[in-house]
Amino acid sequence: MEEYKFLFKIVLVGNAGVGKTCLVRRFTQGLFPPGQGATIGVDFMIKTVEVEGEKIKLQIWDTAGQERFRSITQSYYRSAHALILVYDISCQPTFDCLPDWLREIQEYANSKVLKILVGNKTDREDREIPTQIGEEFAKQHDMYFLETSAKEAENVERLFYEIAAELIGQARSKNGSSAAAAVAAHRQSDGNSSIGLGSFSVKAAQSNCCGGSNSSSNNSSSGDNNTSQAG
Repeated sequence: MEEYKFLFKIVLVGNAGVGKTCLVRRFTQGLFPPGQGATIGVDFMIKTVEVEGEKIKLQIWDTAGQERFRSITQSYYRSAHALILVYDISCQPTFDCLPDWLREIQEYANSKVLKILVGNKTDREDREIPTQIGEEFAKQHDMYFLETSAKEAENVERLFYEIAAELIGQARSKNGSSAAAAVAAHRQSDGNSSIGLGSFSVKAAQSNCCGGSNSSSNNSSSGDNNTSQAG
């Protein structure tokens, strides 16, 4: 049985085609899948990382961006510790839809969930959304901000490691009684713990991400630190 200190659930949302699946696979498997098809329903992968001397298990949920799967994906917001809202820097409509995604987050997610805005595909030369515009949107909505390239592996590990570090910090900042309550509420069957978030208070900073149809498939695969299962 693999030992870990914390289990955190991270959910990626955003329009279809923005690169959510590619970000997840780049981080968990170290590869960029060419010609990646659209996610059907919800898919997830697990990776255990070491942050600040602690083993952290990240359960990363990749949701479908198509409207017909929205009723499925909304149910995964509620227990998320962090939500990554992704847009494609070379596709203006994916940025224009961000307010709609934020309304869903506000309706279905915990009010204290950690929110990160990610502008993906910085490897593209046909950029349509300037970095400053993305950063200003994130600041306006109290979100962290980072630009990434799943294809070139730019800032992908940084994204997930800084999320993990932020969640650890928030978990540790809780006082003894509230931490104990969170552990009890999220106790896992294998005896490990998943801890809820504290208050989100820091706005976005470009220089530091986190420091400043109703059907789904059921295929699964596993690696040393990765488990994939659609659902």
